[in-house]
Amino acid sequence: MKKYLILTASAALFAAWAGLCSGQSDAPYTEGPVWNITMVKAKYGMGDEYLKGLAKTFKGTLDEAKKENLILDYKILLGDAATPHDFDILLMVESKSMAMFDNAREKFDPIARKIEGSPDQQRQTATKRVEIREILGSKLMREITLK
Repeated sequence: MKKYLILTASAALFAAWAGLCSGQSDAPYTEGPVWNITMVKAKYGMGDEYLKGLAKTFKGTLDEAKKENLILDYKILLGDAATPHDFDILLMVESKSMAMFDNAREKFDPIARKIEGSPDQQRQTATKRVEIREILGSKLMREITLK
């Protein structure tokens, strides 16, 4: 009877272990970091003005966030719009995982105050930006590596 219990328990453990192994994803890729992507259309003749503003606020904020290990990296891509309604600037912020977005305000508000000033100053800057650019959309995307 004791051998039967040991054999049954062993079989159950083996079946559970085999189930865990077969539970691995059969996706054709592995998951990597997360990118927050913002598509921006600078108003006619205002591209350089917008980029000067980004050099102060966007770059400053994200350099500090990078020092504090809140983000991995960031990139700004500049190019011609494909159509009159297309973006010409792409803002990309790389994070290790979706967990970075948990309690994001608690993490980033102190940095924004340090770089951009008080909430009133931040609103003034944001209001001025409306005059020189249009946000066409944002996406949260995960980088993948094909197997």
